[in-house]
Amino acid sequence: MSTSLFSLAFGVGTQNRQGAWLEVFYAQPLVNPSAELIAAITPILGYEGGNQAMAFSNAQAAQLAEAIKSINAAQAALLTRLAESNKPLVVTLLAEDGALTSTPEAYLKLHLLSHRLVKPHGLNLAGIFPLLPNVAWTSQGAIDLNELAGAQLEARLKGELLEVFSVDKFPKMTDYVVPSGVRIADSARVRLGAYIGEGTTIMHEGFVNFNAGTEGPGMIEGRVSAGVFVGKGSDLGGGCSTMGTLSGGGNIVIKVGEGCLIGANAGIGIPLGDRNTVESGLYVTAGTKVALLDEQNQLVKVVKARDLAGQPDLLFRRNSETGAVECKTHKSAIELNEALHAHN
Repeated sequence: MSTSLFSLAFGVGTQNRQGAWLEVFYAQPLVNPSAELIAAITPILGYEGGNQAMAFSNAQAAQLAEAIKSINAAQAALLTRLAESNKPLVVTLLAEDGALTSTPEAYLKLHLLSHRLVKPHGLNLAGIFPLLPNVAWTSQGAIDLNELAGAQLEARLKGELLEVFSVDKFPKMTDYVVPSGVRIADSARVRLGAYIGEGTTIMHEGFVNFNAGTEGPGMIEGRVSAGVFVGKGSDLGGGCSTMGTLSGGGNIVIKVGEGCLIGANAGIGIPLGDRNTVESGLYVTAGTKVALLDEQNQLVKVVKARDLAGQPDLLFRRNSETGAVECKTHKSAIELNEALHAHN
């Protein structure tokens, strides 16, 4: 058996009445744990390799804590606390970053992103949606939708109110991890699996999906969808201000460079280089035809927006008279056109 693992985490979670996992909380997930740690825990768990999520008992948690206390004090302390749990325990061991096969595996990878251990699109998340059950996120935790009505009745009979915050596959990130150095005005608008970099502020209308996020520092006032990673900024000392929609997804990675401004109700479907501006209300997709202007606002060439992807110091705007999408740059448009021609 290999003495290396891609990731390892001890967790505590919630199961429905049939024993199916609804969610898992990993307080201290690890990437590339030491061979010494792996060697100490595998005999106790009976792990023989591969990607596995294994239930373990309170007694095993205490045994594991004792076995690794001289190897990893933080993990030993966590296991000591888990040994006191009245909720089901699970350890997830990933020999490699392969396609997902279980709910605990899916939750581990979401944790790795939100703990800033891996950046967006740095993990294989193939097959994640069928493995995340749609559950009720309530004031009493995750509840299977088929068991919700009974739980609501039980709460009422006790004179209590069972509040349902959302019905979704993804929980809010802050119920699992709050990264250091961030401000989040409405925590319900940031999903577990978001990567929120140090110095990021997410305003009330900001939204960050899983497998997306910000390098920080920066300010998010709009939607950052899956596959988008917003680079460091410099706007008013706070960073890249994102007020529109940034769309990624699938195998597409939309990288936003440093010091960018995407205006209110604007959006992009291409990567942006450093110090780009997209004016309010303008949505730039890969196929958008863009008029390249020179320093005298004269047309040099019409290109598709994808040809400008990743270029620095661009201003995207819409001509108020013709409706055409235009692009100006701090370098002359002729120089940019020559550079694009050479690149192609």
